[in-house]
Amino acid sequence: MKIHGFRLPPGFVRLAELAPAIVQDMRYADTHNFTGRPVPGYAAADCWLREEAAQALARVATKADGEGLALVVYDGYRPQRATDAFVRWAADAADKIAKAAYYPDIDKARLVAEGYIGVKSFHSTGLAVDVGLQSKDGRALDFGTPFDLFDPRSATAHPAVGTDARINRLRLVQLMSTEGFENYPREWWHFWLPGFAGAPAYDLPIGCP
Repeated sequence: MKIHGFRLPPGFVRLAELAPAIVQDMRYADTHNFTGRPVPGYAAADCWLREEAAQALARVATKADGEGLALVVYDGYRPQRATDAFVRWAADAADKIAKAAYYPDIDKARLVAEGYIGVKSFHSTGLAVDVGLQSKDGRALDFGTPFDLFDPRSATAHPAVGTDARINRLRLVQLMSTEGFENYPREWWHFWLPGFAGAPAYDLPIGCP
């Protein structure tokens, strides 16, 4: 499928077409991310996912709506070129434009070694998604840390976050798990849909409709 010159990977869909009620706050398409600039591969702030993951996420959003909440997506399918850009960024010691906001207490040179930045990402299969929750009137719920903070406190079960944050993290995990998503324990926002062993990764750039 082609969208104005941009081709979706096989079996992928645009989340906006399947579940328009899900809020999209696609951080890597603009400067509001740990690199401080738009990331290669994100030509549009548009979430693409493998259809099975998108359908499951749509069902999660319906359940969240029933609890008076809205699902927010920060990232879905991630072209491999974006992950490659993250690795290059991590190796550039001089570039610290977003350090205070995203990695204040860790040496940038340690981000790859400590597992915060990887050379491969399950996001490139379209089966992983970064999400949060907000109220129906657009107020973000307290999760204890911002999305993409490189810090031990971002771990889902970290004990050093407040009561509200712990409750909201558990609430998010429970909602996502109802449709089979599993949480990455080091990041409260990161989930993937298991059961697709050998699913291919892609490097097609994300375009706009």
